[in-house]
Amino acid sequence: MRGDEREIVAQALADAELTPPEKYFQAIPQELSGGQRQRVVIAGALALRPEFIVADEPVASLDASVRAGVLALLLRLRCELGLGALVITHDLGLAWNIADRVAVMYRGEIVEHGTVEDVLLDPQHEYTRKLLSVVPSRELREVEVEEVE
Repeated sequence: MRGDEREIVAQALADAELTPPEKYFQAIPQELSGGQRQRVVIAGALALRPEFIVADEPVASLDASVRAGVLALLLRLRCELGLGALVITHDLGLAWNIADRVAVMYRGEIVEHGTVEDVLLDPQHEYTRKLLSVVPSRELREVEVEEVE
């Protein structure tokens, strides 16, 4: 890496919303929450100053509130740094929230692709329809919230 490595790492940690960055220099994974671990991984990628990142199931193991924060971070970085991104997920609800385009793979082949609206609002392949069948609808989420209150 060109430049001051400590400075580059500190900036990457700050960009990943881990502040103060010095707090994380000597941290070991067991000392960090799941969200902090994910942000450290993102910071590691950012330290290389990429134009494009690949994220495989970036929020799969996180609870809802932490998940929302990491997704917001990815969207912010995409806008602020002009990063391109490929996000791999089984969660089409996640794709709906963060993607411009989506491709659905089934048995190692792309069976459907296009804009998020085209693919997710009018799925043509049976596998896409199956994936969408497990995404809670807005009405279902509103009913669940009402029952909790």
